[in-house]
Amino acid sequence: MFNSTKAVIIFIILCTLLISLLISFIAFIIYRYQQKQNVFFKNMEELKASHENAMLQSQLEIQEQTFQNISQEIHDNIGQKLTLAKLHLNTLDMEDAANALLQIQDSVKMIGETINDLSDISRSLSSEIILNNGFIKALEFEVNQLNKTRLYNIKLSVTGDSIFMEAQKELLLFRIVQEALNNIVKHAEATQIHIRLHYCSSELVLEICDNGIGMVEGANIKRGNGFANMSRRANMLQGVCHVISEPKEGTTIKIEIPLYEKQQEV
Repeated sequence: MFNSTKAVIIFIILCTLLISLLISFIAFIIYRYQQKQNVFFKNMEELKASHENAMLQSQLEIQEQTFQNISQEIHDNIGQKLTLAKLHLNTLDMEDAANALLQIQDSVKMIGETINDLSDISRSLSSEIILNNGFIKALEFEVNQLNKTRLYNIKLSVTGDSIFMEAQKELLLFRIVQEALNNIVKHAEATQIHIRLHYCSSELVLEICDNGIGMVEGANIKRGNGFANMSRRANMLQGVCHVISEPKEGTTIKIEIPLYEKQQEV
């Protein structure tokens, strides 16, 4: 009995140290988050002064969406896990050593999950994710983050021989996907999302499909500027954007862009 109680006390001390480390890590994440926000607002002023430079605008919008995702992740996921771990530790019954050990093990598991989540958040704070890892890796990260919500069955398919494009092109493409996903989350009432990338010999075909409520052709498109922004960015890439949708049949956003610069006609 004495050994079991001693083991429980040791576990409690270790968990307390882990939680203290987590609190320090969260404080560091929040500090970095605030730094990124300050840079974001500074860049926003530069954007206004330069009369809406398209590339800078896309980069700022990606950062803004990332900030929103981080805030929601900390509030909904990390905060909940830490609160539950704290509850387990605060309600330990020292007279029931076996049950106390189970509660401690559950707390350690939740703390471990929180550490992994914080690691993901730390990586997502980097606005250089596309420049450092490329378009496909950035998409994989975005898909994994959305899958964590457990609200959607989302998958990414890549076919053909993928190639690295100019960073500016990949930035615009990523923003198109991000905007399409944001529209799905807000309006589509979907449960399944499929992102398809197909690399042909001379062009890239990008499709974002959902099984949501769909829309009457032309009706919902005029309501907001999301589709207009996607089409404008596709045009900047010398490509085209198609919206294929029917009521109750879901929606497909199809982007076709050339992989190489089109030669100007003489």
